Amino acid sequence: MTLLLLIRHGENDFVKTGKMAGRIPGVHLNEKGQKQAQALGEALKNVPLKAIYSSPLERAMETAAPIAEAHRLTIQQEPDLMDTNIGKWQGKSWKVLRLTKVWKIVQNAPSRFRFPDGESFPECQVRIVNVLERILQTHHKPQDVVAVVFHADPIKLAVAHFLGMPLDHFQRLGCDTGSLTAIFTGDANAHLNKLNQRPPFDFLPGKPEK
Repeated sequence: MTLLLLIRHGENDFVKTGKMAGRIPGVHLNEKGQKQAQALGEALKNVPLKAIYSSPLERAMETAAPIAEAHRLTIQQEPDLMDTNIGKWQGKSWKVLRLTKVWKIVQNAPSRFRFPDGESFPECQVRIVNVLERILQTHHKPQDVVAVVFHADPIKLAVAHFLGMPLDHFQRLGCDTGSLTAIFTGDANAHLNKLNQRPPFDFLPGKPEK
């Protein structure tokens, strides 16, 4: 079974100030986010990673960099790992959006919501699952470990898919900045090993001693 390490990027000032970055370019890790990325690189340095994939957005690539460096791997950018296309909601504050009538739909019936001039949650889930399935087809040997660095809602939507959860329940899952969620995946099943974990990690396989 392949072990997928689904990693959320580190903190940035949009997260810190409660704004939705979406796909806005030029959103970089802040000081705390950089420390989170370094901590992930250190915590995963002895894990036998076969590959590392990332959303092309800066905050994800900057989080992936210390992990890739520790393993001398090239980060493979996947455009389909981009954050949800939230359309006109980009740059807006959570506090403001919570006051809208549609907020209850986003939280309680997300399968029925489409972001204005953006995508729906079902469309986002299909996009993310498709790219993860392509990654799994490439890395399908027993004991393969692959890191995938991307974004909160897409990670939660992926977890919901692999566990067979209704999409409308995905908001019940947690995904903090700089966190790791581990899923064992096989041809006929998937097992959630850990959810929303921050370093250090004591449950991941290490490189065999020489």
